[in-house]
Amino acid sequence: MRQSGNGGPMSWPDVTVVDACVRRDGRGGSPTSVTDDDPAATDADRRTVAAAAGTSHAAFLGPRRAPDGGWPVRFFTATAELSGCGHGTVAAQAVRLARTSLDELNDRQLTGGRTFDTTAIRRPAGIEVWFDQGLVALRHPEPDERDAIVAALGLTADDPHPTDTPRIAAPGAPRMLVPVHDRSALLRIRPRLDRLAAACRRYGLLGCFVYVPPVDGRPGAARMFAPAIGVDEDVANANSTGCLAAHLLDTTGARTVEIEVEQGDALGRPASVLASARRGPAGITTRVGGLAVIRDGH
Repeated sequence: MRQSGNGGPMSWPDVTVVDACVRRDGRGGSPTSVTDDDPAATDADRRTVAAAAGTSHAAFLGPRRAPDGGWPVRFFTATAELSGCGHGTVAAQAVRLARTSLDELNDRQLTGGRTFDTTAIRRPAGIEVWFDQGLVALRHPEPDERDAIVAALGLTADDPHPTDTPRIAAPGAPRMLVPVHDRSALLRIRPRLDRLAAACRRYGLLGCFVYVPPVDGRPGAARMFAPAIGVDEDVANANSTGCLAAHLLDTTGARTVEIEVEQGDALGRPASVLASARRGPAGITTRVGGLAVIRDGH
């Protein structure tokens, strides 16, 4: 890492761009920067990396394991450090496997003060990554909280889902899950981003995950809006997909749920995230996965 000639921010010479959570045929995905962290860098430096590489998020791989055996990974957007990033984890673990000669890497990652299991497997279309999201807390939003988010999204009276209702889901950072009745309603959404960012900050939300539930084995669909952290719309949000699996498990009464949720179509970057949820002694836990394609380094 080095300082620019005009005394400006430091720059990373080696950044790998990974398309995380691509569709099954390898198309699309969420472009994510992955690089080795530099202890000399400041957080302001780290916030510049994603934008410089043309991505919304950047993952920084720590130089050595933590005392508990987890491999440190930090995530930044242009405006903030994140306590967790699902598609960033898919990208980071894909790069870690690619740096070895192994066909499969089972490891542990430390992010946001939590250490969790990860698995990365070489597949013909890319590298498949799964990680344990942990416990997901669920609650019903307060009426003013729900109304502020729905109004900022610009939903019409015909858009809400006929039976499903919004929930707050927190695998760490809380976000609102907002169901709509079909994919046409989902694609029509044009949020008022300034109002949405203000509402998310007011209620302490990361953002909102607007979705059409999976039905009869068909994939669901979703769009993630998080302008409060500098991401107007995310190509793929893996953690929110895990939250949706937890919500569906909670509302159906099933012991386990497995879902696929397609994302990114509104941005021209088709993506897909897999998630499963199960009930345990401490509550609902989830596992999230996606396929990654390592694009290039620069």
